[in-house]
Amino acid sequence: MPAETRSLKDSVVAITGATAGIGAATARLLVEAGAKVALGGRREERLTALVDEFGAENAVGVVCDVSIPADNARLIAAATGRWGRIDSVVPNAGIGIYGGIMDTSDERLAEMMQTNFAGTVWTVRAAIPEMLRTTGGGDIVIVSSAAGLRGGADEAVYAGTKFAQVGLAGAMDRELREQGIRVTAICPAGVETEFAIGDGRTAGDPALGDYMRAEDVAFAIVTVLTQPRRVRTTIWSLWSMGQQG
Repeated sequence: MPAETRSLKDSVVAITGATAGIGAATARLLVEAGAKVALGGRREERLTALVDEFGAENAVGVVCDVSIPADNARLIAAATGRWGRIDSVVPNAGIGIYGGIMDTSDERLAEMMQTNFAGTVWTVRAAIPEMLRTTGGGDIVIVSSAAGLRGGADEAVYAGTKFAQVGLAGAMDRELREQGIRVTAICPAGVETEFAIGDGRTAGDPALGDYMRAEDVAFAIVTVLTQPRRVRTTIWSLWSMGQQG
């Protein structure tokens, strides 16, 4: 018999980078599954639109820049303040800047490290105490990248931040498992979103048509959350059938 899946009805999930792409797609699937979502993002008008779409009883939006520790704390506080608990957190916010190792300025390097890696640390630091206090465990599902498993040309700095996320997830799995927190790194290859448009990707590039869709990655995230609690997935790598590996 197939393993039973866990219901997400009334589960509370915080998502960063929630205003577009993978974050928004994940929020939609979660709300369809009966979950409540705390949405963090930098674009207030998009947050407002998503809360209107999902209904105020199902969603709360917080203007949140993950590179600022206090913003992450406000996101988690919004979830617990509204629904009294936090079951899972999806650190999804990130930026991609593509180019050779000599092409990335010091300022852009710092921006990527601050957003992709430090921002993930600050998100989970805000969430872990509240997850343990309100539910006694839960899930951390970090949206990393296939670039964090094997870097490619013209993405050295970006890949470095993603390798850091994968390493963080592995270490936290060992640190938090006995406290009832499962940690997963989701590592998709190319996804057709607005990610990195103007920073190495070009809108309308035919190559993007071979990439996965945001909904494909959202499916993986939600599948991880619905696993029986006796199971944990540590790394999930996804590639489209059309993209060269």
